[in-house]
Amino acid sequence: MVYRIEATPSARASLLAVKDTRIRGLLAQRIRALADEPEKQGKPLTDELKGFYSVRAVGQRYRIIYRVERGDDKVIVALVGIRREGDRGDVYAVAERLVRRGIL
Repeated sequence: MVYRIEATPSARASLLAVKDTRIRGLLAQRIRALADEPEKQGKPLTDELKGFYSVRAVGQRYRIIYRVERGDDKVIVALVGIRREGDRGDVYAVAERLVRRGIL
């Protein structure tokens, strides 16, 4: 089954914030690959991000956080960013803040 890919405004903004066009292209390519068996590609997240998945991209440095809606056959990309453990700008920390505010 092929899933339809949709991106939240946060995901589009975070993808456009990547200045390097080559990296942005690789991220977009990885996002398109989520159309085929997205649940098998990423790891399920826990705690505040329960219901979301995360997949590594561009040499393991970037993460793509997404949700799968089986009934509608779509993948909703929530956020794209760099993994910086312990940093305020870490993609998971940003995603948790957005969930708390009800944006994701």
